[in-house]
Amino acid sequence: MTLESTIWFAASSIIPSFLVAFVATFVVRRMALRWGLVDQPNHRKVHVSPVPLGGGLAIALGVVLPFAAGTLALLLMDQESLAKVVPEFALEHLEGLLERLPGLWFMLGGALVLMTLGLIDDRRGVDWKIRLFVQFAVATVCVATQGWQLTAFIDVPRVGWIVSVTLSSIWVVALINSFNMLDNMDGLSAGVAAIAASILATVMLISPAAPRPQLFVAGFLFVLVGALLGFLFHNRPPAKIFMGDAGSYFIGFCIAIATLLATYAGYTVTAPGAHAVLAPLCVMAVPLYDMTTVLWLRIREGRSPFEADKNHFSHRLVELGLSKTQAVLTIYLTTATCGLGALLLHQVDLFGAFVVALLIVFVLLLIAILESTRRGNDQQ
Repeated sequence: MTLESTIWFAASSIIPSFLVAFVATFVVRRMALRWGLVDQPNHRKVHVSPVPLGGGLAIALGVVLPFAAGTLALLLMDQESLAKVVPEFALEHLEGLLERLPGLWFMLGGALVLMTLGLIDDRRGVDWKIRLFVQFAVATVCVATQGWQLTAFIDVPRVGWIVSVTLSSIWVVALINSFNMLDNMDGLSAGVAAIAASILATVMLISPAAPRPQLFVAGFLFVLVGALLGFLFHNRPPAKIFMGDAGSYFIGFCIAIATLLATYAGYTVTAPGAHAVLAPLCVMAVPLYDMTTVLWLRIREGRSPFEADKNHFSHRLVELGLSKTQAVLTIYLTTATCGLGALLLHQVDLFGAFVVALLIVFVLLLIAILESTRRGNDQQ
């Protein structure tokens, strides 16, 4: 693909979903009170007045409606008609896109199930055991039936399949909950998701692991980016609406499945550039860091790991003296810094990949040291 076609591809994916989510969020903001979707302030939240929930519904509409329109066009329009509205570089990919439609809608179906779970949780509250059960059920069905699995590099077929399905399900659920936990300040979770999805989409366009740019995965991620940006217009500080669990479940699942659909390297551990399979870990380093440190702090203090609190990465940055906006921007920059390493993995050898991994670890350790210094001062 030329630079011009790449820009056209990204823009045509982002703009429609942006517009849909932008308008849908306006509607949801006005209907949230009638639907009972309002986030009331309490001791573990940073906002001080009631804020509408349901932004996740707008994000989902921003993703689903453009794909629905595109699907109808592919199924109902003939080749000649499509040629008049589709750019030349994309025509050769239409047949492959038709083949991917069942998988696309299976994925969106799973995402919508989780979004519905999140809406119920936002409206009435759902026990954490039920939430985890549904998350694992949806994730396992998707990875087991569709073949969307992490590469386990195990030669024994049955054992390799079981290990891959298990690890993939855990990965999906981990990302769902990491974005859910990250949703604790205005613009934070949606912004981090937009940065992560943008970097992953870029990896799909430049990675040499596949014979041609991975347009399906990249396009899906760009559509998600557009929906997130449309929602962020309303969610930027001071937020006029929150995405709620419905939004964090939806975006966490979509990004997780997108990482499983992508091809980063060959399918053997000895394949050239096999270390490129670490790209998702680079991009998701910050959400995973937030989740693991929060869980560790809760367990260390003898509390349930599922008990909400104000020990998140963003809260700890505020305790260091940053404003809420500065904390969010710091996490944005940290996410981008770690994520940029993913763009290099397919271009470097094993030693270079080791250096990239060290850089990411050092960035997170530096933040951890600063945070521990603050906690140490508080204890003195």
